[in-house]
Amino acid sequence: MAWPLRSVVRCCLATLLVAGGLNAVSAPAHAEPNLGNYYMRTANNGTEMRQRIEELDKELPKLGVQNILAEAPHTGRTANGVCNSNAVNETPDPPVKFSFCWEGDDAGGSKPTYEWTPQGITTVADAVEDKAWGTEKPLITTWYNCERRIGVDQPAECPKDNKKGVRISIIDPSTGKYAHVLLVYPFKNDSGNATYMSLRTKQNAEGGSLHAGGIVWYGNYLYVADTARGLRVFDLRNIFDLKAAGDKGNTTDKGKIGRQDGVFYGHGYRFVLPESEAYTNTVPRPAEGDRCEGTGSPTTSYVSLDRTADRDGGTRYLLTGEYCAGREAPKDRGGRVAAWPLNRDDGMPDMNARCVADPAGGATIPCWHATAAYAMPPGVGNIQGATRYAGSWYLAQSNGDRGTSALIKASQPGGATGYLTKVGDSHPAAVGVEDLSHWPGSDANRSGLWTLTEHPGKRMVYLTAKP
Repeated sequence: MAWPLRSVVRCCLATLLVAGGLNAVSAPAHAEPNLGNYYMRTANNGTEMRQRIEELDKELPKLGVQNILAEAPHTGRTANGVCNSNAVNETPDPPVKFSFCWEGDDAGGSKPTYEWTPQGITTVADAVEDKAWGTEKPLITTWYNCERRIGVDQPAECPKDNKKGVRISIIDPSTGKYAHVLLVYPFKNDSGNATYMSLRTKQNAEGGSLHAGGIVWYGNYLYVADTARGLRVFDLRNIFDLKAAGDKGNTTDKGKIGRQDGVFYGHGYRFVLPESEAYTNTVPRPAEGDRCEGTGSPTTSYVSLDRTADRDGGTRYLLTGEYCAGREAPKDRGGRVAAWPLNRDDGMPDMNARCVADPAGGATIPCWHATAAYAMPPGVGNIQGATRYAGSWYLAQSNGDRGTSALIKASQPGGATGYLTKVGDSHPAAVGVEDLSHWPGSDANRSGLWTLTEHPGKRMVYLTAKP
């Protein structure tokens, strides 16, 4: 199958101008975060993606989150405490308030499959201030497909030329019911018809599955981390139901995706959700070997939301961060986090700056500029997720598939840049801890930090108190 696609356009800008000014913002080699490195612009193909979704909408029925949960085909286990003891067998006295465990192959097991690996988490408390989506209070997680691991045999479901990309799971934590939705990238085939493919690092046959290490649900939109570029965006009002499409939809063939001979496939999944927008870094990334030196455009390894301002009507922030290996990372090599302002009215980025694409005098374009960026506390690395509430940061630190993970509390400096400072002792976490999402308030079995673990047989989604 040929895909005549353009990848999401990355625009490397030599000069950046802040809103309201004409002075160039440089991005010097500087270990401490420099806000000159933190700009994103809208992808050039956003209009085309939305046009393709409109064309698909004319042929495929849709279903909303509430109705998907009502028909969810999977049922996991829930517990007031730990639902999977293997997830905490390296953790003394794990502070788990509530947990959810996957069923069947999703959990892995004694003969684990690596076809799908869980990564990111967000909740309805991120999505809306009243923490309810109609009558439901769901969680949403991401999974990436078929990472190649040294020394690990891959299952037959993971051929090199058929990566399935990214899926999300919509979970009802009250009942344990859940359903998977395949995230897809819309394009036009050789015949000029709207179709879609799996979500990949490059949107062509050579691209691997996107890692999707973090996710935020805000209003109608899902923001999904794109490690190398920035963020992909999905509108939950565009979930297509292939089962309800009748003869036009196929939900049994796991080897096919997109429109083929007039039939729409989704690798066997009933629901597919196409990408509708993307935000891409404008400052060049450092070379791979220098990725964690604290210079250049950061990677987007995970993402979360700061809703602290709900209390006073102020700005909400999307928070991004980068993973850098080494639990005891040297100074300046533990990774960086940043805060990006959001528009309260529509849940989209606050395009609060201007960029210049052509140093010779090209027209300025809107840009999204982070208003704060901080380096990890010296000696702290392996951060897989981070979030902030009321000025305090919470960091998820992994330790492989056999070691004790940790939740770390940190304070931020008074300025817009600098280093986070670790506060108190680390808080034990389950093995293989990943992304973080904060549920504010005092809701029973809901409020606190939500996270999840990734390793087969040790998987669990759970709620813990803040450190």
